[in-house]
Amino acid sequence: MASSLPSGSLVLSLYLLLFPVCLATDSASITYHGGPLLTGNLNLTLIWYGQFGRVHKNVIRAFVESLHYNAGANLQPQVSSWWNVVESYQEVAGKGSSPINVKVVKQVTDLKYSAGKAVTSEFIQKVLRKATGGDSNTIPVILTARDVKMQGLCFTKCSQHGMLGDHQQPYIVVGNPESECPGSCAWPFQKPDKGPLSITLNPPNGNLGVDAMVVAFARALVEAVTNPYKTGFFQDNSNNANKTVEAASACWGIFGSGAFDGYTGKVRVDPETGGGFNGHGSRGRKFLIPAVWNPKTKSCWTLL
Repeated sequence: MASSLPSGSLVLSLYLLLFPVCLATDSASITYHGGPLLTGNLNLTLIWYGQFGRVHKNVIRAFVESLHYNAGANLQPQVSSWWNVVESYQEVAGKGSSPINVKVVKQVTDLKYSAGKAVTSEFIQKVLRKATGGDSNTIPVILTARDVKMQGLCFTKCSQHGMLGDHQQPYIVVGNPESECPGSCAWPFQKPDKGPLSITLNPPNGNLGVDAMVVAFARALVEAVTNPYKTGFFQDNSNNANKTVEAASACWGIFGSGAFDGYTGKVRVDPETGGGFNGHGSRGRKFLIPAVWNPKTKSCWTLL
C-alpha cells in the first residue's frame, strides 16, 4: 500500500504540530465575469521547442490522455476527477454541463530553435504562426526545452496562456525550469529559493523537468479553459494583466488537503519509485496535480 506521507514524515509531523495553519483561500474567491469559456472539443497542437527526450513527450501526452481516462476502482484518485471539477465551471456560468474533450491532434518539433532561445512576446507570435500555419481551430501549446529561457520564469511565471491574432486564438506556453529556475518553478520536487522549511518530493515520473512541467501545464490549461479571453473566471480585485488570480493560481502551492506554505498537503508516495503523487492516469502513469478552485464550493479542491 502506498504511503500518504513522504519520507521524513516524523519531521513533517512535528512541523505540522508547530505550524498547523493552512493556506487561506477565502480572500482569493474566483467569480464569473460573463465572458465565453472553452467548451466541447479542445484540439491541442503540441510544439516541442528544442531538444526533448522520449520521457518528456510520453509523460506530457499521457497527462493529456489522463484527463478522460478511467483508471479503475482500484486506482484512486484519478486525474480525470480533477478535470471534472474544471468541467463544472460551465454549469456555474449557466452554460450547461458537458464533457470538455481535450485531445492532441498535431505535434510539431523545432530542434533548431528557429526563434532563438529566449521566450518573449515576439518569440511566441513567431513560433505559433509557423507551427499552426494559420489554423485557428487548434490550441497551440509551446513546450520549451531546458536550455530555453522563459521571460519571467524566475518570478513563478512557470507557464502562461494568452491570445494570438485577430481571431484571438488561445495558446499556452510551458517552460522547463530544470536548468534556469528550479527553486522557483520545480517545487515541490526541488527546494524553494526562499520561504519556510520545505520537505521535497521525488518526481513521480522520475524526471524533475517534465514533472514540474506537468504541474505548470495543468495550471495553464485550467486557466485557458476558464478564462480564455480575460472575461471569464478570475478574482474580482486582480484584473491587472500581470497579476490576474485565476482558477489555478488562486490555489498556488496546494497539492493536497492540509496544505500550508512550504507543505504540499496530503500526497501519496509510490513504494516502488519513491515518487510523490496524488492522481492516477493513463499508461500506468502517476501525476502530482495542483489544486484547482472549485466554483461550487468556493474553495480550493484537491484529489486527496
